[in-house]
Amino acid sequence: MATYEAVLMHGLRGSEGRYRFEGPDDLLDRTPVRVMRHFMEWVDAHAGVGHVDYELNAAMKNREAGVVTALGTMVFSPQSVQPFVCMIARAGLDRGD
Repeated sequence: MATYEAVLMHGLRGSEGRYRFEGPDDLLDRTPVRVMRHFMEWVDAHAGVGHVDYELNAAMKNREAGVVTALGTMVFSPQSVQPFVCMIARAGLDRGD
């Protein structure tokens, strides 16, 4: 198992969450949609907010940087729908910062 980091930004709340989660060593070799699905399954199980539905509008992978970016909408309830941007990468890698 490897450790990954996700940065999740909600458009309406103006907030940013940073999450560390575990996944298979080859997670970033999978499609961007599957990477996002794995992260959202972790959110459901560990973030303490209950089940969160989501719709993806775009999901892309930058193989050079090892980053998956997803854009879409989170549905917390029928009355609470929020746009989001999420970036996922392997934890602890130096990306030239």
